[in-house]
Amino acid sequence: QVAWITLQGCKTLSIRMERQSANAMAIAEYLEAHPKVAQVAYPGLPSFSQYDLACRQASGFGAMMWFEVKGGVAAGKRLMDNVELWTLAENLGSVESLITHPVTMTHADVDPEERARVGIIDGLVRLSVGLEDAEDLIGALDMALAAA
Repeated sequence: QVAWITLQGCKTLSIRMERQSANAMAIAEYLEAHPKVAQVAYPGLPSFSQYDLACRQASGFGAMMWFEVKGGVAAGKRLMDNVELWTLAENLGSVESLITHPVTMTHADVDPEERARVGIIDGLVRLSVGLEDAEDLIGALDMALAAA
């Protein structure tokens, strides 16, 4: 039964990834222009450090990204407390949009120096963009960033 369900999901994987990638690009462009966002890491943005490589190797840029909200841990907590539509999750990768603030969630027990060493900065927010309407997802982020 599990194999059958997996095979059924494979039949729609390409169309789901196209939608998720398009949503992610719209969200990344929105975040990059937002005054409360310090930086965005998404392979589809020209500002991404390996953008040229991503363009050569992929036909799409995927659904995963991260951004840094200005204001560190406090701003990250406020964003998480105020975000709607996005599902707070410690795992990433689904058809629904997921959001996590590693410093207060997945890596809360990791020593701050070790987090900094591996690039987990205080305002880092990870996104796994899903199939919902991109404008709705951006609107939810916009309201949460206003409170951050």
